[in-house]
Amino acid sequence: MIVGHKIRLDPDDVQETYFRKACGVARFAYNGALDEWTRQYQAHKADPSLPKPSETALRRQLNAIKREKFPWMLEVTKNAPQMAIIQLGTAFRNFFEGRSQFPQFHTKGVHDRFFLTNDQFEVRDRKIRIPLLGWVRMNESLRFSGKIQSATISRVADRWFVSIAVETGDRPERSAENQGAVGVDLGITALATLSTGEKVTGPEPHKALLKRQRRLSRSLSRKHKAAKVNMGLAPDAPLPKGVRLPVSENAKKSRAKLSRLHARIANIRQDALHQLTSELTRRFHTIAIESLNVRGMMKNHSRARSMADMSFFEFRRQLEYKSERRGGRVVVADRWFPSSKTCSGCGTVQDKMPLSVRQWICPDCGTTHDRDVNAARNLLALGMAAPSRPTASSAGSDACGESAQQGTRKLRTSRPERKQDPDSRLGE
Repeated sequence: MIVGHKIRLDPDDVQETYFRKACGVARFAYNGALDEWTRQYQAHKADPSLPKPSETALRRQLNAIKREKFPWMLEVTKNAPQMAIIQLGTAFRNFFEGRSQFPQFHTKGVHDRFFLTNDQFEVRDRKIRIPLLGWVRMNESLRFSGKIQSATISRVADRWFVSIAVETGDRPERSAENQGAVGVDLGITALATLSTGEKVTGPEPHKALLKRQRRLSRSLSRKHKAAKVNMGLAPDAPLPKGVRLPVSENAKKSRAKLSRLHARIANIRQDALHQLTSELTRRFHTIAIESLNVRGMMKNHSRARSMADMSFFEFRRQLEYKSERRGGRVVVADRWFPSSKTCSGCGTVQDKMPLSVRQWICPDCGTTHDRDVNAARNLLALGMAAPSRPTASSAGSDACGESAQQGTRKLRTSRPERKQDPDSRLGE
């Protein structure tokens, strides 16, 4: 099993400058390779005798010219440009196989990161040694023991982190406490409703900090408009192609404040989800949840912000890997499973159940139901009836609606998502 440990770094000014340079080199190599890949493919299309572009060929081309044309690349680790091109090759493979969109150019300041292979760094106690830089302090030591696979150094707002991948071998022996089962219904009013009757309210950090976010966004927008006026453009006019907007020091400060606020919102959400999923996998061996069409639900603009604030997909992702580590399983119901419309007492299925109905009485048995608790109990019954599996997750669709298969049995019967046509964008 490969696990990752993300640790905050404590670099000084020189080390932070090195990190920014390495991220810039990785971004430059990725964008240059993407542009060259496009050019070579168009040339191959016009003349089939020319070779198709490949990740290996692009890496060799860069190695042949970087000492003369790009000597500043030698100031950072060689992994920064090489791993960026390797990731471009992976991105194209995913595109050709229909798993992702066509690769896009990377933007400065957005997801800044670079990668290191296991022979290029060393971890000792609470520090990590990086090529051409030396030892950098970490806020904590590595928790897992095993073979270190790789490391990713990334920036979130004004903080730097290292994510270390470690191959730990066998699964940790940490079974659930009572080996019981539970059904979990996800929602907006309550993030999770358990079949035991417990309701867990989500923190809704974006909603709580929305007023501050709007204020900081307006402040940054005013500074951008002022920069356009100084360039002789109208405040709301788009920038001409190839023209870069000058950024003042005050604009940089406003952008940093907004970035820190977004990071805080994400951290609050992640902390709540980690606590909830850890508690569920610690208490229960079998957890039944429903597959939600989040992509379709997000089209309802009156509820889209609240649903995004709950982060349903991240909840399922954490639940699955934590349950697998404890030897448990996650049973995922089909998205068309009528968990809310089915009476958990007698099994009668109602024809309609609007979202405005939070409590209802079964016309057949007369049982009064709380909508969310009833749905969770129906999911519990489904989880108990599902055959036991060696893996944590049953077959089904993911939280965004794409089909997935586990073993030979599928709980989802909807049409598979149409693959992209690679021939339309540099593929066959």
